[in-house]
Amino acid sequence: MKNSHIVLAVILILGVILMLGCNTAPQAKNGNIVQVDYTGKLADGTVFDSSVGSEPLEFKLGAGQVIPGFEKAVLGMKVGEKKTVTIPANEAYGPRRDDLVIEVPRDKLPADLTPEVGQLLETTRPDGGKTIVVITNVSDNNTVTIDANHPLAGKDLTFEIELVKIQ
Repeated sequence: MKNSHIVLAVILILGVILMLGCNTAPQAKNGNIVQVDYTGKLADGTVFDSSVGSEPLEFKLGAGQVIPGFEKAVLGMKVGEKKTVTIPANEAYGPRRDDLVIEVPRDKLPADLTPEVGQLLETTRPDGGKTIVVITNVSDNNTVTIDANHPLAGKDLTFEIELVKIQ
């Protein structure tokens, strides 16, 4: 009788070890190249971007290739895991900055350009980098207002994320 209790205890312990061992799927960590499917939504539910139906987004964790809150959300996920996270503006595209909205004289724009509200322009920064700006106002006094804020600046973003692959 005593031996049967020992055998039963050993079987139970082995079962627990096997169950714990089955949950050792690798977790995404800094340095991994990962692929994720995602859908990004605004607070009102409007979808602003999605990889669903196309190729998953691939990036290297810890390399700053995606917004900080998105990277933080993927860290620790396992392949096949899904989650929904809301990323505050300060961990997404930052706050909206009034100093990035400026009026420029029309004569500073290309001569062949007819500026229109909503039009995107590419500008060159002093460091040589490029920035996309949007025209937000065309005035009668020969000025154009441009906005260099990212379109999602100042917004909290909700992402549905599925980790597809870890390399």
